[in-house]
Formats: sequence, C-alpha cells, structure tokens
Amino acid sequence: MRNIGLGSCALSFCVLLCGCAWFRSSVNDSPGLRWWLFSNFGARQICPRVTSSGIGLRLNNAGDVVGRFFPNRCDQRIDDTHQTVAITFGGTGFAWTPVAGRIGFAAQASVEYRMDFKLAEDAIYVFGVPANVSAPPQFQLGSVENKVVDWATKSPVGYLANAFGGQILASQLAAGFTVIRTDNGDEFSLGHLEPPAHPPKPYGLSGSDKILYASETTELHIGQIDILGPFEVTEKEQALYTRFQVEGPASLEGFVWPKTVIDPWREGLQTGTSLGAPPQPAIAGFALNPGANQQRLPLNPGIYVIVLDESAQLGTVNPPFNPLGMFGAGATRISYAVELGDANP
Repeated sequence: MRNIGLGSCALSFCVLLCGCAWFRSSVNDSPGLRWWLFSNFGARQICPRVTSSGIGLRLNNAGDVVGRFFPNRCDQRIDDTHQTVAITFGGTGFAWTPVAGRIGFAAQASVEYRMDFKLAEDAIYVFGVPANVSAPPQFQLGSVENKVVDWATKSPVGYLANAFGGQILASQLAAGFTVIRTDNGDEFSLGHLEPPAHPPKPYGLSGSDKILYASETTELHIGQIDILGPFEVTEKEQALYTRFQVEGPASLEGFVWPKTVIDPWREGLQTGTSLGAPPQPAIAGFALNPGANQQRLPLNPGIYVIVLDESAQLGTVNPPFNPLGMFGAGATRISYAVELGDANP
C-alpha cells in the first residue's frame, strides 16, 4: 500500500523545487519517480473523465458527425511492474447510416498508456501516452430503424467496426491525458497539454468571459435526432450560450433536458424503442431556422444536453417527406458552438 500522506508532502516539496534546473534534471532522469508521481494522483481521474462526454462519429474521417458514442463504464488497471495503465471502456451509441437509418449499438475497447512528464517553472506535467491498443473496438448491434434491410442481419458488426471503430480510438482517448500539479492543487485533462497550458476552468467566470464546451459540424436527417453534450453549468447565475449555423430546410428544433432524463431515454432508442418524446418536458426549446441562430440559456447548476430534432415526434415542427431521405437526400447541416458564461454579462 502506498503512503499517500508522505506522497503528498513529497510531491508538494517537488513543486517548490521546480524552478531549480539541477532538480528538474535529476527528476527527469528518474523513471521510478516519474511513475510514482503519476500513480499517486493521476490514474484515479481517467475513468471519470472518459465517461463524462460523448464522442462524435462520422461515416468517413472528413465528414460531418452522424452519430455519437457515449462511454458509460470504465475500468483501469495499474501495472507497477511494467509502469503502464490499461483502460477498458464501453458504452452505447447511435448513428445514421444510408438505407438502414438510425442504428443503435454497444461497443467496448481497451487502451494501454505509458507515463511521461515534464517539470515547468511552477508545475509538474504528467502525461499518459497511448502505448498499445490492447483490444480494438468490439461492436454489438442493438437496433436498426429500417428493420427490413437485409444489411442489418448480414454484416452489421463489420460495418460498424470499419466505419466507427477507428474514430472511437482516435478521439481524445488516443490523444492521452495530462495531469498538472501546482501549489494550487491538481488539474486533469484528456488530451496532451504542453507547459504552460492549463485546461479551461468553468468556475468563477466574470464579465463577458466564456468557456468553449463544444464546436463542430453535425448532419441531421429527416426523422432523426442528435444529442449534444453533456454540458455542465457549475454555478448560479450562469448560462449556456449557443450559436448555430443551419444549412437545410426550416424544420429543426432544439431542446434542453437534464442529462439524467435523457440518458435512459437514449439507451432505449439504442436498443430498439421507437422514437418518442422523453418522459419529462424540456427545460427550454427553440426553433432553428436556416442561417445564423443564437440563444442564451440561463440554467441552474447541473449537467444538461441539447437535443436537436428533425422529426415529428418531439416538437411542433413536421419535416417534409423526402422519398430519397433514406439515401441521405435532404439532410440538414448544422455547425454549432456551445459556451458557458455569466447569465448577465
């Protein structure tokens, strides 16, 4: 068992000495200390972050987002002998595909990380660097919207693996993670941060400052939905600020729900439940017309998702029928950004 109390004291001492070039050199030459720094305060942060957000999926790497994968379980194994950390994660997702329409699936994979770190003037940066894909993504089909499609019973697993498997591994998981230790405490971020960078902090915003949560382009087809987020409102008197650029028919709506309401509803869709309204009314709703759209959404502290809807099941908009819709015709392209800021800047 590691002595955490002594470890914390020693690590604080390390931070105080970071400005000493001789000390930085000696620490960089010590693989044992490098591993000790990570295993005492970094490894426990990985799984909570892996399961805190969705991963956008595309039919090709250069395309728009057509689905999401949501990790909902994660296990980590620390190997002191080889000084690696293995992460096994799994979850469920959905995606639109030509002819088959909306499909739901479950997937799991494993990634192994080795450790590295750097000493900056006022901080220690500890990195988790991907070293090996222990198990490539394994898929299990959950539901197919157009059930008469023979494709759904012949080779769905291979199709999913080819279309989305690499993207799941090429997400922030493949970029590794960074733990930063300063005299003000520890910080954790998925992805690789080089000194002096720090992860954005959504706390204590003032004035017109905003934290960018998400920015991407997604593609929505007639009769389909997309789920953006989750987005956390951390304090009272804060709001989500959204910007949408819509290219397509004027048949789109946006809704805000707590994550706790949408998670089981989404899981049902992914296992075969027909699309219908969530069990509780939305906290907020807004129309999205062709062109630029902006919203300020004051919300209580909590974790929320934004559901984009181009179906007739959730809101008041009834999208026009397009006989070629199952092949991708008539899709709406939405570029968006979601930020957190003061509700009254």
